[in-house]
Amino acid sequence: MKEILKIRNVYKEYGIKGFKTQVLKGISFTVEEGEFIAIMGPSGAGKTTLLNLLSTIDKPTKGEILLESKDITKLKSRELSQLRKDSIGFIFQDYSLLDNMNLMDNIALPLALGCKKSKEIEEKVIAIADTFGLKEHLKKYPYELSGGQKQRGAAARALITNPSVIFADEPTGALDSKSSSDLLECLRRVNEEKKATIIMVTHDALSASYTQKVYVLSDGEIKCQVGKGNDRKEFYGRIIDLLATLGGTR
Repeated sequence: MKEILKIRNVYKEYGIKGFKTQVLKGISFTVEEGEFIAIMGPSGAGKTTLLNLLSTIDKPTKGEILLESKDITKLKSRELSQLRKDSIGFIFQDYSLLDNMNLMDNIALPLALGCKKSKEIEEKVIAIADTFGLKEHLKKYPYELSGGQKQRGAAARALITNPSVIFADEPTGALDSKSSSDLLECLRRVNEEKKATIIMVTHDALSASYTQKVYVLSDGEIKCQVGKGNDRKEFYGRIIDLLATLGGTR
C-alpha cells in the first residue's frame, strides 16, 4: 500500500533553556493510504500536540514528518499553504461552520476557494451530503441544525476536496451518543468505500473502536498499538482492557 504519512523520531519541546517541557519524545510510525487510525492517551500525553504537528499547525523541535514523501517540517509558508489546500482536511470539535452561510455553501467553501465551476461544486456537495445524511438540510443555516448535523457537515466539508489525509480532533467530544455513532458510522463508510485516510484523536474507546488501529500515547511516547480484528465489539473490549492497564485516557 502507498505511504501517506511517515513520522520519524519526532520530538516537541516548549519553553526556554533551563525551563523546557518535553511533550513528545521520539515518536515514529507510518500511515498508509486508506487507514483509519485513532490516537489515544491520558490528558497531557501529547495527543493534540502530535495532531497539530502532523497537520502542519505546528512544527516539531526535532524529527521528520513526511506527507506524500514531502518533509513538511522543511516547507516554506507558501508551500505549506498549498499543501493544506490540496492534501489536508480537518474536522474540529466545535464544527467551525460559518453562521452566515447555509450548509451547502459551508460544505462547498474549499471548492469555491479553489475556483471550481459552480455546477461541478453543486454536484460534489450533493454527493457528499448524501453520504453524510444531509441532503435534505443543505439550505439550512447552522443555527437550524442539530449538533450532530453540524459535525457531519464539518466532516463533509473536510472531505469535499478528496484530501490525502483527514485529521479529526475529538470530533465526537460535543455530541450525544446517537449523534456520535451517526458521525462515526459515516466516517467508517467513507474510509471503507472511498479509501479515505483518517487520523483521529479521541479519549473515547467506543469512538476508537470504529477505526482500524489505535496508538496509545503516554508521557510523550507511543506505549503500544492495537489493531482491529473482525468484530468491533471485541475490538472495543480490547481497547478498554488496554486503557485500564495504562490507567485510562483522562
